[in-house]
Amino acid sequence: MLLRLGATTLDLHRRMAVMAIVNRTPDSFYDRGATYALEASVDHALAQVEEGADLVDVGGVKAGPGEDVDTAAELDRIVPFVEAFRRRSDAPLSIDTFRAEVADAALSAGADLINDTSGLSDPDLAGVVAAHDAALVVMHSGGDIRQRPMRNHYHPDVTTVVRDELARLLDRATAAGVDRDRIVVDPGHDFRKNTLHSLEVTRNLPVLAELGRPVLVALSNKDFIGESLDLPLAERVDASIGAAVVSMTLGARMVRVHETQRTVRAVRMAEVILGWRDPVRTVRGLA
Repeated sequence: MLLRLGATTLDLHRRMAVMAIVNRTPDSFYDRGATYALEASVDHALAQVEEGADLVDVGGVKAGPGEDVDTAAELDRIVPFVEAFRRRSDAPLSIDTFRAEVADAALSAGADLINDTSGLSDPDLAGVVAAHDAALVVMHSGGDIRQRPMRNHYHPDVTTVVRDELARLLDRATAAGVDRDRIVVDPGHDFRKNTLHSLEVTRNLPVLAELGRPVLVALSNKDFIGESLDLPLAERVDASIGAAVVSMTLGARMVRVHETQRTVRAVRMAEVILGWRDPVRTVRGLA
């Protein structure tokens, strides 16, 4: 289970990659624009790398409903960030965008991965990723992006629908020339899914892992976590970390997070317990 990201190759067979979130948006649901300014966003990204993030994911358009952001504005938020980050770090860099034009510019500036939450709504996006020999996340969005209508029913069930759609997206991406070894799949927690759907998909992550590509869970502080425990947004971090660890044991190999260091420590400890990695030291009672 290898994932090539630029000059970096992650072996995810027995390891959970942590993707740190950086929002270059003034209306992000979690940080409310705290990292919107260019310098703040770059400093935050570098801090996440120091805290153990395997890669950084930056977005210039809020995934949910919000202000209209045209292509020019998104480019203005993303490209200067990539250029500034690359001057200071060679850590793997992901760009959260659904636009082929933005993906092309970001990859040209030094990004390594495109995180598309729209289900390849732009028919040119996969081809752009392939032309740059870059990596791609394909996600089950369930419909038009930047809207929040719910689907009360999935037939025959949500896991089957998500699995089948991800399989189709995998085929579309590879047909466009994207190397299969560079594709990650994301079930899209909370996208066109109510809390029960997101919980069911999480329980059935082993089904999605059978697609043979790393499974990304982007569940940090989401509504299904809040509703599960009746927690406001500001109090969902611990539950998000718990969900990340459980997801890892069920087959996920990448988690997208707001709180990097705490998540890194949790998943690395889980890896030690599972026998996936050795303790850093074992002197207690032996010296």
